[in-house]
Amino acid sequence: MDQQAIFLTFRLAALTTLILLAISVPLGYWLAYGKARWKPLVEAAVALPLVLPPTVLGFYLLVLTGPRTAMGRAVSVLLGHPLAFSFAGLLVGSVIFSLPFAVQPMTSGFRSVDREILEAAELLSPRPGKILGRVLLPLVRPGLLTAAVLAFTHTVGEFGVVLMIGGNIPGVTRTLSISIYDQVQDFAYAQANHTALLLLGLSFLALLIIYGRRSSAGV
Repeated sequence: MDQQAIFLTFRLAALTTLILLAISVPLGYWLAYGKARWKPLVEAAVALPLVLPPTVLGFYLLVLTGPRTAMGRAVSVLLGHPLAFSFAGLLVGSVIFSLPFAVQPMTSGFRSVDREILEAAELLSPRPGKILGRVLLPLVRPGLLTAAVLAFTHTVGEFGVVLMIGGNIPGVTRTLSISIYDQVQDFAYAQANHTALLLLGLSFLALLIIYGRRSSAGV
């Protein structure tokens, strides 16, 4: 089994999950309670990776981060190297591609909170940040767990986006899903089976955690 690919994949998934949790909590709060007219536009943009082919998303990310665009050149100057075909590029692509898997559970969690609890909290403190941290987050812990598990496992299983923006560089951008593809191409079916079983077991464990938590909560 490709040890480099395992380490890189889990590192990528862990960092992606942390970033997505930092994004999904305030964004999910705003999507649940915000009243802006353009909120459907944001909701559609967040959910777009659910229906967009991964290769399409990966292609546009590759173009945007390339040296021919102003953004790509600016990032190259900032990082000292192009974003494409680098671990940083994988991270950006993974965050965008897995965004709905973190935001939607958080939004659903916030919407499930009793409106009377929210109104009472607003009377005690008009500051949204304080209400979010002290009142709402403890109530939406199941949604937070679901968001974390789904973001992590979805990132582990990515193929199209990471291949398009990262290529297949050993120790730099080769993830487990790409490693399986390489093993099958080389007719190394036994190795591919071992790697696939690892991903299968991880996916099943993730679902077991989510559904087990719901069962214990009586949902």
